[in-house]
Amino acid sequence: MENSQGGPAGIFAIKRIYDDPSDDDRCRVLVDRLWPRGVGKERAQLELWLKDVAPSPPLRKEFAHMQERFAQFREAYEAELETNPAVQTLRDLAAEHGKVTLLFGARDPETNHARVLQEFLERDRYSGK
Repeated sequence: MENSQGGPAGIFAIKRIYDDPSDDDRCRVLVDRLWPRGVGKERAQLELWLKDVAPSPPLRKEFAHMQERFAQFREAYEAELETNPAVQTLRDLAAEHGKVTLLFGARDPETNHARVLQEFLERDRYSGK
């Protein structure tokens, strides 16, 4: 399976939790520490709410979704992920389901922790970890 750039398709996708669930999502995991406003648990159709893989509260507050802080946030969050046991849970779910959709509530689809997490997991997967 290939992605639109011609490389192997990732087994970790990201999607806003406010977008409609689809069969293509497979295993849906909310990766936010806080439950998103206005989304009922039934509509979310989650396999798991994995709060522990989200950025630490101090890091989340420092970032505050400000574009100019994103590079620094990315570096700090990846350092947290290096020692976070919840990352293994996502690896295990990917092995079991073939694909995991990481759900997030942030408005910006590019500048958010789920994007950093997805890229970390994909890079991790290709490095053999």
